[in-house]
Amino acid sequence: MNLNPVIIAIPMYFTLMAIELAYESYTRRKTYRLNDAVTNISTGTLQQLTNTFLALFKIGIYTYLYEQFAIFQLEQTWLTFILAMIFWDFCYYWSHRMAHEISLFWGGHVVHHQSEDFNLSVALRQTSTGFIWGLPFYMPMAILGVHPVQYVLAGGLNLLYQFWIHTEHIKKLPRWFELIFNTPSHHRVHHGRDPKYLDRNYAGILIIWDRMFGTFKEEEERPNYGITKPLNSWNPVYANFAHYIDLFRATRQSRKLSDTLKILFKPPGWMPEYLGGVHKPGEVTGDYQKYNEHTTTAINIYIFIQFMAALAINSLYFFQSKQFDPTTKVIYAIWIITTTLMFGFLFESKSRWPAVLEVLRLLAIPVGFFAMAVFDYAVPQWVFITGAVFAALSIAAFLRLMRLRFANLAGAES
Repeated sequence: MNLNPVIIAIPMYFTLMAIELAYESYTRRKTYRLNDAVTNISTGTLQQLTNTFLALFKIGIYTYLYEQFAIFQLEQTWLTFILAMIFWDFCYYWSHRMAHEISLFWGGHVVHHQSEDFNLSVALRQTSTGFIWGLPFYMPMAILGVHPVQYVLAGGLNLLYQFWIHTEHIKKLPRWFELIFNTPSHHRVHHGRDPKYLDRNYAGILIIWDRMFGTFKEEEERPNYGITKPLNSWNPVYANFAHYIDLFRATRQSRKLSDTLKILFKPPGWMPEYLGGVHKPGEVTGDYQKYNEHTTTAINIYIFIQFMAALAINSLYFFQSKQFDPTTKVIYAIWIITTTLMFGFLFESKSRWPAVLEVLRLLAIPVGFFAMAVFDYAVPQWVFITGAVFAALSIAAFLRLMRLRFANLAGAES
């Protein structure tokens, strides 16, 4: 079983999101949109999927440095664990800050800021490439003797803490708490795209780092959320690579190496004068509209049902991935990636539905369960039967929706 604290907390995440949604139904103040929330969680799914393949590599680098170069060998006690939590949080501050101040690193963090809403689902909107730029910032922990077990637990608990601060429904907390700890009010500022809120409040748990290093900003009026160049897509794979694509295009147009390096390592938005100069974000005007491709109620219901089914199947993978052989993991990964892509395709009405891909994705559910049973993964018979029935009903519903869509398109064209 996967003992990653982030994976273990999955039931807690969705319980708290359900509570937030129930509260919003009661107060009639909405912060969720189905398309945005599904995309948020889909990017988080991709990040955890990447982690199942690379976690041992990342921990291996840390462990190697710890075993070969540690100056101290700290005993594992409650005191050293508390110190490890503080140390990890300090490293997180600088990793996070550099992810905002260096354009190349921003490509590994921008995913978390792309949502134009702010709710608990945004906490799950995570990058699949950020570890590339962030990992070196934590290596001093290994050199100073923080045990790998404490390093992993400190990181997991730090991310767990950050989940609850992604909400608009908690205003201000007691002043002493706001002075020391990161809170929803502080983190709303961090997600704001308004010029005065940009690049502020990098804290993970302790807001004292921002107060110490001059990056703190108090929340004033409600922020406008998102990034200064909106993604305008529900495709979670594209979300992970959009900024890198922009950087690649810009560097291809660069006229000299020094400009190429500046494009990569200066703050996001820096460009030489011949490419338009530095992009300076302006105020968000009152007529700004969030990206929100229209889909019918029937399509939304279909996506929601498929999304809930995918959550169950994905959870099986994440909790049991360490027991799977490499081939099973790769096949499972292909299915998960395809599923997240399909949600994006279905939400974006401008995209033509890749109908064959969706039918194959649905057929893969019972086939996959059957194969797992054959290869001794202890899949009960009822799971295979349920998967087969679900796939059959889903294919019928999908084909019906597709016929209606094409009929509507034909009617509109005539």
